[in-house]
Amino acid sequence: MIFEAAVALLILIGAVFTFIGSLGILRLPDFFTRLHGPTKATTLGVGSTLLGSMVYFTGATGEFSIHEVLITLFLMMTAPLSAHMLAKAGLHHRLPSIAVPPEKVPSEEQRPVDPGPNE
Repeated sequence: MIFEAAVALLILIGAVFTFIGSLGILRLPDFFTRLHGPTKATTLGVGSTLLGSMVYFTGATGEFSIHEVLITLFLMMTAPLSAHMLAKAGLHHRLPSIAVPPEKVPSEEQRPVDPGPNE
């Protein structure tokens, strides 16, 4: 009973995170913020689903299931790398972003000085 509940909970958590990541791809305003959907939430979702699968097959067969561990390690290594490469490609193609470019941020000399409460 507890075994099945743990597996169901892990798969449900994985499904929720994957759904939230998918919504992020659809709802976020620009390319760079859309990268957070598949790299953050969806990675956690797939990792949780794989963990649930590992718990299930380990309990069902009595042997430790190494396949899910290898898939999870591969996913955790490749998701940040692919997001980094996509972000570099977006910068190379000068895709619009909602972030303020560094050259538009006022420098220390250009910022207004706050006199403080004593002056």
